[in-house]
Amino acid sequence: MNLVKKTKNEGFSLVEVLVGLAIIAIALLGLAQLFTYTVMTNSRAERMSNAIFLAQQQIDCHRNLTADELNTLTAGTNDEQIDVNLDGSIDYRRVTEIQASGVSWEIRVLVFSAEQLNTSVSSLVQDPQQYKVKANMSTIISR
Repeated sequence: MNLVKKTKNEGFSLVEVLVGLAIIAIALLGLAQLFTYTVMTNSRAERMSNAIFLAQQQIDCHRNLTADELNTLTAGTNDEQIDVNLDGSIDYRRVTEIQASGVSWEIRVLVFSAEQLNTSVSSLVQDPQQYKVKANMSTIISR
């Protein structure tokens, strides 16, 4: 005599399937938002890294100059528009100031995004934080 009762309920009901799909959809939506956030953060980090590289590159270039060349550059502010990836559009604006003080020169390099192309140099130099400076480096070179 078999005491085990067989049931004919095999598989999942429609309600169970719909609940499972809803849970999976919510999890995937969270992952999609995380992916979008990660892409935006990586893009921002790349822009910041490029700006810091451009500022450091300018400072290193000035370290190799002679005292006479540095004195010549103290006459004005150097304002450059830079196309990093050579696609024909300006990516950054680099502003370099050099001030002489006896046998030393203070060099300040500010790098801004392309959104600041139409802003005056004096405004950028006076308040770089207002114009969302991407890199702000200063150093002193002595000879």
